[in-house]
Amino acid sequence: MSMLTRNRGAMLLLMLNIFLAFMGIGLVVPVLPKFISELGMNGSSMGLMVAAFALTQLLLSPLAGKWSDRYGRKKLIVSGMFIFMLSELVFGLASSVPTLFVARIMGGAGAALLTPSIMAYVADVTSFEERGRGMGMINAAINTGFIIGPGIGGLLATYGIRIPFFAAAGAAGIAAILSLLVLPESLSKEKQRYNRELPRQKENLLQQFAKSYRSPYFMGLIIVFVVAFGLANFETVFGLFVDHKYGFTPMDIAIIITTGSILGAVVQATIFGWIINRFGEKKIIHICLAVAGLFIFLTLFAEQYAMIMLTTFIIFLAMDILRPAVSTSLSRQAGDEQGFVAGMNSSYTSLGNVIGPLIAGLLFDVHINLPYMVAAIALLACLVLSLRSKQAGEQQPTAHAAEQHRG
Repeated sequence: MSMLTRNRGAMLLLMLNIFLAFMGIGLVVPVLPKFISELGMNGSSMGLMVAAFALTQLLLSPLAGKWSDRYGRKKLIVSGMFIFMLSELVFGLASSVPTLFVARIMGGAGAALLTPSIMAYVADVTSFEERGRGMGMINAAINTGFIIGPGIGGLLATYGIRIPFFAAAGAAGIAAILSLLVLPESLSKEKQRYNRELPRQKENLLQQFAKSYRSPYFMGLIIVFVVAFGLANFETVFGLFVDHKYGFTPMDIAIIITTGSILGAVVQATIFGWIINRFGEKKIIHICLAVAGLFIFLTLFAEQYAMIMLTTFIIFLAMDILRPAVSTSLSRQAGDEQGFVAGMNSSYTSLGNVIGPLIAGLLFDVHINLPYMVAAIALLACLVLSLRSKQAGEQQPTAHAAEQHRG
């Protein structure tokens, strides 16, 4: 039976969930600047509101990952979609800045419940060999939602600036109801009970980060953070960068970003699983880190439209392959901690999404090229650390075997 159709089409429903959630995020992109200006918000307030979403997701994701191990994936997926629906509804009805912040915090909470639970669900319902393909499909659904969302949002905005928010709420509500009625639970009741009965150590976020530092998958989580940080650096100031440096129009920018996103989604949905099984996630991660870092640096020297298009397209493609490759690697190392590791994956991503835009904005004000220089250096430094970590991991078993032989 096909991976997509087994378990009452669980994978298809997961893809629909994450697609509708991220399409909902994309729906509001075209109208958000005008909507914000109508409420009299300045740039600083806008930045804080974006950070509020990522910070809430950062704080809640580790807890959500553990909850999904103890109480099942389905409960958190459905709850996350309902909270996301309410956040879009509140945002659309908002008439004051504090209400907007409440809505964004709710959205971050919904994302924290939803994302690690879906990643853990994929790990539950796929075999070791299928894991890469499954993660690729989920990331393809995310990308597709981002691609389609802004276009639909722009069309809906012709009927009213608040309509896209209500449409996003409706899409999330439909996905939540479908999941509640159709989606089977992937974690058995016996496994949930076993996880609940395990000795509980009350860990705050810092203790959970410390626990991840001592884990064998820590290097993978560092890559997750650096990728989120580097991509946030790149994307946050991309429009400003090409506008200030090359005079690109909004249409130019939209074409570049959309083209890169579409191809990335196609690769993830079609050949990503084959790439992972053929070359292994470690090799793919190292290649993509090198390519992304190099081409972000080369963006500083690309002056023609075609060259900007090419470098940006390669960066997005490398990132779109890199993210599910890292998720696949983490899932294969997680064992019985799928929920916790998926939660930490989401937390490290959120941490990069909080720090990246803040630093990118500060660096851009100092010099237009600095955000890209820092992003390139971070990705290439992460590559060096990953290679050294791999070498140390290969040397340790050899040394252990030699010790046993002498004994």
